[in-house]
Amino acid sequence: MGDNCSPLQENCSSLRELYVLIPVGGRATRLLPLTAETSKACLRLLNRPLVEFSLLSLAAQGVRNIIFGVKGYTNYRDLYDHFGSGQGFSARHNIEPHLQIDYQPNVDDLGSADSASINMDYYDLKSTVFAVQGDNIFDVDIKDLVNFHKEKGAALTIVLRNVDNIEGLGLADISKDGRINRFVEKPLPKDAPSNLANTGLYVLSPKVRQILKEPGVQQIIKDKKRLDFGYDFIPYLIESGHLVYGYITKGSWFDIGTPKNYLDAMKSLLQQRSTTLSEDFGKCVKVGNNGLVWLQGKSGASEKCQEHIIQKINQKKIHINGTVLIGHHCHIGEGTTLTDCCLDNFVQIGKNVVISDTAVMDRALIGDYTAVTDSIIGRHVTICSSQCKPTKVSDVSVIADDVTIDEGSLLSAAKIFPHQKVQGEFINQTLTLGN
Repeated sequence: MGDNCSPLQENCSSLRELYVLIPVGGRATRLLPLTAETSKACLRLLNRPLVEFSLLSLAAQGVRNIIFGVKGYTNYRDLYDHFGSGQGFSARHNIEPHLQIDYQPNVDDLGSADSASINMDYYDLKSTVFAVQGDNIFDVDIKDLVNFHKEKGAALTIVLRNVDNIEGLGLADISKDGRINRFVEKPLPKDAPSNLANTGLYVLSPKVRQILKEPGVQQIIKDKKRLDFGYDFIPYLIESGHLVYGYITKGSWFDIGTPKNYLDAMKSLLQQRSTTLSEDFGKCVKVGNNGLVWLQGKSGASEKCQEHIIQKINQKKIHINGTVLIGHHCHIGEGTTLTDCCLDNFVQIGKNVVISDTAVMDRALIGDYTAVTDSIIGRHVTICSSQCKPTKVSDVSVIADDVTIDEGSLLSAAKIFPHQKVQGEFINQTLTLGN
């Protein structure tokens, strides 16, 4: 059994006064049906809300002031109910002094840049602001980033990263000193100015608050009924002569914008353990030459479950390949094979189950002889299966919360919205309530 991860440590008190804005708006349609009833920022990833990765990384570097730029009931409800004003969250993660978490007033914004304008005015922010997207995970040296921004005298600095796949990303053309000459949001491959992608991380100088009130910006709002950083505000800044710079990072960065991206990030974080995961990740057990299991939970009951799982692994009654995370109070039947996957809390896995490259969220019940590959299984999902009628789920299928799948079903690249009972074969289909 390996060592526990070290506790969260603050290493940069100079960032104590920095305000971090996290815009969280809209329904995150590319992540449906996972976000049908859940804010994308609170979507579970590796047994914690997605935005928690950002908060822990920020806190570890000394940041203490967070503003969630929330829009809509679901986003506000999920974020406030989980994080509150920051004190309880800070206590759970040994963050001292505690995070101060505030929220956008109940004013509907017209996009991420408009959210920044609303919150900078409401909280009367007169210093540098760091804007972070709620569905990103990143490794960035914030102190170095802010120093770069100030040295350049930039109105806005964008964190950029070289990527192989430019699909769905904003791309920048920069000069030798880092100034951005051109920026194109989600271009066609033939129109891409470079492979330098916008990570959605921005440093805003105090002057941005006034720039947002310029006639040209107000005209964009009037004409488009929208004010988004990528589509609108960044091009405006560049075209109107304001200094916009690109800070190129080599650290890890994940955009959890689609189910496939979600699974790719899950597997990368499991296998490589990004440095953002500075908090205790659980008990580590090595299996064979290459296998690794992280077991979470510190209560007596959790530890008993862990002992049973470890015993079965040692007796080769459970087979582990790659890296697997197992949450609190999980039960796993004999003959089951787990490969590069995550099981959240209170998951029950039957006998002779195969789960590979998959996330299984809280309280899911996976029946005997089920095979799940490259998919996401939501909370409180029940998959019925038997040796005579095995159920198979594959090819980035996404099963939302509180769904029951009957035995013998086949789902391939399927999307099932919450609160349904399904039976049969579903290939490249989306099932909403009422189908």
